[in-house]
Amino acid sequence: MDVQGTVAAGFEPVRDAFVRNFEERGERGAAVAVYRHGQKVADLWAGTRDVDGRAPWAVDTTQVVRSVTKGVAAAVVLLLHQRGQIDLDAPVGTYWPEFKANGKERVLVRHLLSHRAGLPVLDRPLTPAEAIDPATAEAAMAAQAPAWEPGTDHGYHAQTYSWLIAGLVRRVTGRTIGRWVAEEIARPLGLDFWIGLPADEAHRVGRIGQAEEPPSSPGLTLRPKRSVVAAYSDPDSLTRRAFGAIHPLPDENDPAYHAAELPASNGISTARAVARFYAATIGAVGGRPRLFAPATLTLARTEESAGPDRVLVVPTRLSLGFMLHGPACPLLGPGSFGHPGRGGSLGFADPESGIALAYTTNSMWTGVTADSRSQALIRAVRSAL
Repeated sequence: MDVQGTVAAGFEPVRDAFVRNFEERGERGAAVAVYRHGQKVADLWAGTRDVDGRAPWAVDTTQVVRSVTKGVAAAVVLLLHQRGQIDLDAPVGTYWPEFKANGKERVLVRHLLSHRAGLPVLDRPLTPAEAIDPATAEAAMAAQAPAWEPGTDHGYHAQTYSWLIAGLVRRVTGRTIGRWVAEEIARPLGLDFWIGLPADEAHRVGRIGQAEEPPSSPGLTLRPKRSVVAAYSDPDSLTRRAFGAIHPLPDENDPAYHAAELPASNGISTARAVARFYAATIGAVGGRPRLFAPATLTLARTEESAGPDRVLVVPTRLSLGFMLHGPACPLLGPGSFGHPGRGGSLGFADPESGIALAYTTNSMWTGVTADSRSQALIRAVRSAL
């Protein structure tokens, strides 16, 4: 396997694990980046830029990172709170009056971030064209009644997180969330990360696609329980309805989808950009001060939701916008926080070790949280520390 990039002395196990992902786990095209204490210690890429193509993955290849986007979107809300522009304990309707309809008067901002708003589904799914139209999608979200009493339980807001967070941010700041990320996070930190891809960056995006996990894939393999299989198979389940809030499913390789601003699912990035973002949440990077003040970092890693997830069915641990280390989403250690993307991609930070890691791939497996490829890379980092 012809692996490109660099790895610092002592972090060679990351390169070895990355190579094995191609040799033993059927990887087609991927990248991994690792920072420690604000310094890049691994930046590797290999394979093809398109899951179904032959052109090589290049140094500047970007990919759709799916729900990895949620972590960056959550950071926007936490940073607005840090700046005194959002009260996490205020009702969402304080900022978005139309949102108060149909029993949502007591939905708090923190409920949106911790997936406790009771709004993972829409009574009528949106078409792909409606989903990328902010006015239509946010109006549907504002009119929707909760599926459970807000604040009493949690369930992953797989798609609706897009319109909830985007609608809130736009009403607080007067800017779209994509513009806010570009101006306040990506540009200052020098990140190749977009929610809403500019047309002049379209040539860099590789094609993603569904791929089968090899049955003999070594390392962590989480075999779904019968209850999980049943939930994903039942068209009337909360699980299927949450992931099907856009129907039919959008073409994730469509330029129109890339240009939209869906902070739950359509961020486009390099691995090094996601890793650099997470490195910046826990420390200075490139001479710039850390993004999160100590109190904000505490919010990012403090458990808000735990136990059986009404949508994912398995137990999950969530803070205000991030998944926390646990059986469903094993990260580097107990203090780690981040977000996986359905199918494989991952980004997270571990304040105790100073590590930030990101992995991007064009080969989408069926898992929503843990993935044996990213887990192999995490084990390699752990062995290097």
